[in-house]
Amino acid sequence: MILRPSPNHEPRRSAIVDMLVLHYTGMLDGPGALERLCDPATKVSAHYVIEEDGRVFALVDESRRAWHAGAGSWRGETDINSRSIGIELVNPGHEFGYRPFPYPQIDALIELTRGILVRHPIPPRNVVAHADIAPTRKEDPGELFPWQSLAEIHGIGLWPCGEPVEPPPVPVILAGLAHYGYDVADPTAALVAFQRHFRPWSLTGEADPETCGRLRALLRVMR
Repeated sequence: MILRPSPNHEPRRSAIVDMLVLHYTGMLDGPGALERLCDPATKVSAHYVIEEDGRVFALVDESRRAWHAGAGSWRGETDINSRSIGIELVNPGHEFGYRPFPYPQIDALIELTRGILVRHPIPPRNVVAHADIAPTRKEDPGELFPWQSLAEIHGIGLWPCGEPVEPPPVPVILAGLAHYGYDVADPTAALVAFQRHFRPWSLTGEADPETCGRLRALLRVMR
């Protein structure tokens, strides 16, 4: 753990930390991302940054409110920063040459996340992507992020194994997405965010049988 304190934080407004939000930096390199996250003029930060070689930088103490989530919501909660830990993964993102996340980086993320989940009561459905909480604005950490292996092998987050089903009426689909946690004000954006996380090989934004089957499987796990 490398200390790289950021001045961009404040007291939390929630007594509980029950979310983990994963991001990519979306910049050309790690040093540039660290500089931005530690610049008081930018008013952005995260609790941790993980370089592609596996180095972990600690920017903001977990007891403090870092500024990583921005405008968004999850399960009806809108002050995500106050109830979450934010981790930035160094990756140029869709704008600058999106690429797979290297094994050393993911290994470091797994080790860091295991500790966070011990320290805070974060349920699996609250391990989310930035895109999940802000589907109209964000794409990160994107469709190349290994959500499936994190859930199935390491117990971090959820991964659905539902069979395709005949799509129900659109209002039923949107109610299911909202019940799981998504803001469905923009239905297509919510569906793309869901697919980016849980069906990343096809980002159609359509409620096709495979997408609906995976959503149903997640809702069953919740019950």
